[in-house]
Amino acid sequence: MQINNFLENAAHKYPDKVAVLHQGQEMTYAEIEVRANKMANYLKEVNVCRGDRVAILYKNSFDYITSYFAILKIGAIEVSLNTETTVETLACVLNDCNAKAIITNGKYSRYLVPALRKVPRLEQVIVDQQDLSQYEDIGHCNQIRLKEVYDDGKAEHPNVRCIDVDLASIVYTSGSTSTPKGVMLSHRNVVNNTRSIIQYLELTDKDRMMVVLPFYYIYGKSLLTTHFCVGGSIVLDNRFALPQVVLQTMKKTKVTGFAGVPSTFLILLDRSAVREFEFGSLRYVTQAGGSMAPTIQKKVAEVFAPAKLFVMYGTTEAAPRLSYLEPEKLALKCGSIGKAIPNVDLFVADKSGNKLPPGRAGEIVARGSNIMVGYWNDPAETARVLKNGLYYTGDIGEVDKDGYIYVVGRTKDIIKVGGFRVSTKEIEEALLEINEIHEVAVIRVDDSILGEAIKAFIVPRRSADLTQEKIRNALKTMLPPYKQPKHIDIIDSIPKNKSGKTMKTELIGQHK
Repeated sequence: MQINNFLENAAHKYPDKVAVLHQGQEMTYAEIEVRANKMANYLKEVNVCRGDRVAILYKNSFDYITSYFAILKIGAIEVSLNTETTVETLACVLNDCNAKAIITNGKYSRYLVPALRKVPRLEQVIVDQQDLSQYEDIGHCNQIRLKEVYDDGKAEHPNVRCIDVDLASIVYTSGSTSTPKGVMLSHRNVVNNTRSIIQYLELTDKDRMMVVLPFYYIYGKSLLTTHFCVGGSIVLDNRFALPQVVLQTMKKTKVTGFAGVPSTFLILLDRSAVREFEFGSLRYVTQAGGSMAPTIQKKVAEVFAPAKLFVMYGTTEAAPRLSYLEPEKLALKCGSIGKAIPNVDLFVADKSGNKLPPGRAGEIVARGSNIMVGYWNDPAETARVLKNGLYYTGDIGEVDKDGYIYVVGRTKDIIKVGGFRVSTKEIEEALLEINEIHEVAVIRVDDSILGEAIKAFIVPRRSADLTQEKIRNALKTMLPPYKQPKHIDIIDSIPKNKSGKTMKTELIGQHK
């Protein structure tokens, strides 16, 4: 099975069902299928072939979804680009993946046009824009209006033969701690992971998901694939900067599911009136995309009850899901990432890949048909994380006597203070126990005596009277002296990428 079959099967079974709602407009499965076929046939006509890379530079929209499935229909490889970009970033990624075509919106032309002058091998630009004059002096590119593709395209299926081990996507990681890498995912990787997610969330065609996470982010894209696979619906809203508007949309459209990263829920808890809303249709809430402190998990579960909270764990390299914690275990196993999802092995291992007993810390490793093919153009990094038949996540974990896994740190987020190894995650969770703190990020900094020292960046809650002295006094009862931050900065906000992940590299640059 291939990812594009999700749309094709749903269009056959539920042709007139609303698949997507966005800004007061609706589109059925049949309408999306016709548009995707028209786009696919155009790409085929201009010699985009099986295995060629086609980039998408678009916010969540009907056109993004059309483009995504169209590319997959002809066996090409889609590359979804971060919409918060620069000329240099665009040129770098387009050259790295050797994109043959790009589908985009006119609002990005100010970045794309100068970038294309540095990308000599890109041949086709499909853009939702009336005036294409600024593209005309780029001699190596043919340009066409998106509307022309929809108006003049052939609506029949393009009939390109593909198989499930073909590459479907190159997903560039967020680069929150290092240079972004292109994760290669096959149809098989995504399809099998999609089926596992559907199984433990018990998704059906009656489900309707509120989507605020961008589709170029693997967690966001999984919301699209899972709901299209079962014939459900998705509601798109790109206005999470106005959380109150999103909450109103959720209520109005009667969504059954909501998904977010930790910062999503922190914003809702501290920057919105979420406690005043009742979501009568909401069945479940999912959280992934980074560790969420147990205190925050409890608050989220309380606020959205009786909807169930699923705490999940995964990586882009896993397409993306690896484990989940059953909602009924949240209180008993608070802080755990749970157990492996169906059709995945997940355990804590030593450096040779041997399974460690309960209570022993080691790296969390996984095996399953969802694990990536490798990193695009990076065999050395691929060999570093795919070895012994396992995928090494880079997370340090422990398992308890009942088989539940706990993340205790990242291999890159361990600070060596004197002779001690300290996890930034542990310090961040302790800080979030302080009621006046809204958000926190902990990094390592150089220290002339200790070698490395701990620095905490802290965002207080609104109207909170928070001082360094109060923070240090609270931590004295929570952490031993060697785990106490040497440096504390109280700041207005913590830098994040569009996916909501903290950009610690930017915080490191702020240290003086």
